[in-house]
Amino acid sequence: MDFIHTDDAPQAIGPYSQAVKAHGFVFCSGQIPVKKDGTLIEGRMPDQTRQVLENLKAVLLASGSDFSKVVKTTVYLTDMLDFEPMNAVYKEYFGNHKPSRATVQVAALPKNALIEMDCIALADEPPL
Repeated sequence: MDFIHTDDAPQAIGPYSQAVKAHGFVFCSGQIPVKKDGTLIEGRMPDQTRQVLENLKAVLLASGSDFSKVVKTTVYLTDMLDFEPMNAVYKEYFGNHKPSRATVQVAALPKNALIEMDCIALADEPPL
């Protein structure tokens, strides 16, 4: 098991890793829309979603993976009325690649973010 750390994404704000690589998978912790310095992106859902996905992208790359290897995402929204704006940005990053996904509404997120997202990806090609 490898604990993943990159300076290209915000540091964990608790006792957890940005990601864990195990058994051919990368398990990315939830990312909220904060910059590398820990400041929250102020703005609407598209801006916050973009930052979340940039953070996940950095963690995936540090793990030897990328969005084309994501098999599952979970999206946490504080308001389901933000579903469509989030989904539009999500499509920009995933294109025709369509991992399984759950999207849920939550009462609140750290730093009063509007969105949090985590994912599970393949770490490398499985043996034949």
